[in-house]
Amino acid sequence: MQFIDECSIFVRGGDGGDGCSAFCREPGRPRGGPAGGDGGNGGSVILVADPQRSTLLDLTYRREYRAERGQAGQGRDRYGRGGKDLIVEVPAGVVIKDSDGTVLCDLAEAGQTFIAAQGGHGGRGNIHFATSTWQAPEYAEPGTLGEERTLKLELKLLADVGLLGYPNVGKSSLIARVSRVRPKIANYPFTTLTPNLGVVSLPLGSRVSDRSFVLADLPGLIEGAHEGHGLGHRFLRHLQRTRVLIHLLEVSQEPGREPLRDFDTLNEELRRFDPELAERPQLVVLAKLDLTDARDGLATLSAQFAARGVKLWAISAATGEGVAELMDEAYRLTHSQLQQRSSAA
Repeated sequence: MQFIDECSIFVRGGDGGDGCSAFCREPGRPRGGPAGGDGGNGGSVILVADPQRSTLLDLTYRREYRAERGQAGQGRDRYGRGGKDLIVEVPAGVVIKDSDGTVLCDLAEAGQTFIAAQGGHGGRGNIHFATSTWQAPEYAEPGTLGEERTLKLELKLLADVGLLGYPNVGKSSLIARVSRVRPKIANYPFTTLTPNLGVVSLPLGSRVSDRSFVLADLPGLIEGAHEGHGLGHRFLRHLQRTRVLIHLLEVSQEPGREPLRDFDTLNEELRRFDPELAERPQLVVLAKLDLTDARDGLATLSAQFAARGVKLWAISAATGEGVAELMDEAYRLTHSQLQQRSSAA
């Protein structure tokens, strides 16, 4: 299924039904008085977060959503039927913005709802306007118009841990190693074009476990990502919901690339995109330990990162070396973040 994480939609609530101006004409009641009922309220357009949806693809095919209008009131004190609400299912994690970019709602949890366009109110019938001095009012209120507006929807994936790194550092290989996700893996830049989500159950390989978390593999970032360079800039916002980042590094033969510089460069990209994201707990990992260059340089790199107060983990997704220990630590950090938020609440 194609991954779509942005779209715009037009929503309009149903108009309220007009109130009725009518009089009682029953036999035996020559002066029955006003008998016009109220119009029904218009339906509203309501967005609902559905955990079974993972993309905004469906909303790109249908861009307009209009709720049902309310029926007009009728004689004999009969009220008009209210219009039905229009329920629109969206993925959990959608941020809803107005046309000017103002954030209106964040449907971060499954089942959350947001009234995107309020239906209009039904007009009152002339039964409401009779007084001792105005006993035969012919006036009835018209229904009000339903709310309408254009909304921008942005999806931010709901993941506990996010994989961060340059293209081809081994993010897809790692998520394939620890979960049932099978992303495309190839030896060229930007193999990963869309995010992948996988559930990691500990100990690794267990089908059912109380210790589990959701891991997100995003397209690789490059220098200038916050300005739109490469592919990763489109997906930086998906890291904003993660509690922990696993920052993968490699010993690269490309000019100008070395692990410490890569580490600084991508953290600067995070800071420029969202300062809070740069402060997120990180596990810094040297990947591809099965390669000679990585293993030979591990001691030197560990000392360089230790001088900054950063522990350098080392793994091989190909052989599994160090992977279980890394996932255990990722779970521990994730669980710790959850406990801190619960305590703060």
